[in-house]
Amino acid sequence: MAANTFSLYNFSLDPDHCVEVEGFIPKDCKEFAINLGTDEKNLVIHFNPRFDCHGDKRTIVLNAMKDGVYGAELRETAFPFQDGSDTMVCFQFEQDKIIVLLPAGKPLSFPVRFPIEEISYLNIVNLQPISIRLK
Repeated sequence: MAANTFSLYNFSLDPDHCVEVEGFIPKDCKEFAINLGTDEKNLVIHFNPRFDCHGDKRTIVLNAMKDGVYGAELRETAFPFQDGSDTMVCFQFEQDKIIVLLPAGKPLSFPVRFPIEEISYLNIVNLQPISIRLK
């Protein structure tokens, strides 16, 4: 089954701003992903909540990609997502890290692993977008 994908190019998210993604998690969803960076091969953050996928259950996997190569994965076991429901995740872009504000619980912090002036690419996989807001 092909992944349901939405991409947004050529916007500008500067440090000290955030992008808020609201979406619907389909029933029986195995995983979804929200990717932010400069293009498909340079992601400052790959945010991948996994309900039951790739050997992970109810785990958020965080990573970055530089020139098409993923780095080391970080895992978070706090999992505030429910399939068949709406969710909202906010990504606060700071010079040295991305702060991920989840629907519940404490924020996650993910280091910026390579120099980036602005985020201009957003990609959403297996999450039906409701709204995307730059703040």
